[in-house]
Amino acid sequence: MGKFWNEFKEFAVKGNAVDMAVAVVIGGAFGAIVTSLVNDLIMPCIGVLIGGADFANMAVTLKAAVPEIVNDAGEVIQPAKEAVLFKYGKFINAIISFIIVAFSIFMVIKAMSKMKKKKEEAPAAPAEPSAEEKLLTEIRDILKEKK
Repeated sequence: MGKFWNEFKEFAVKGNAVDMAVAVVIGGAFGAIVTSLVNDLIMPCIGVLIGGADFANMAVTLKAAVPEIVNDAGEVIQPAKEAVLFKYGKFINAIISFIIVAFSIFMVIKAMSKMKKKKEEAPAAPAEPSAEEKLLTEIRDILKEKK
């Protein structure tokens, strides 16, 4: 059990696991923000532009609702059935949310790549040779002279 626990602690405190956990939490919060942006700000504006339509409620009825049928004695002969709807409005909202999230992620990755590229382009200063390397170089040069 001790070895298992130590392996788990090593995994849990590694940067990758912690970074991934932070990304999941931030991603969840970002998803909620994007959903609100689409449902509460963008779609109402688009709805007004196309004549007051509410995308969240846009649907085509595939099968109409059936009301409950009760006989004179109060017994239910046929239970009520809900309508079967093709809810394309919610699908449009989901597509717009996806596009916003995908674009946001693209912009973040593009910015990170640009920063990484700048870091790679910066030339590294040549390292000063160590005392051992200097000594080996002198020995090599002496051996060359003796030939």
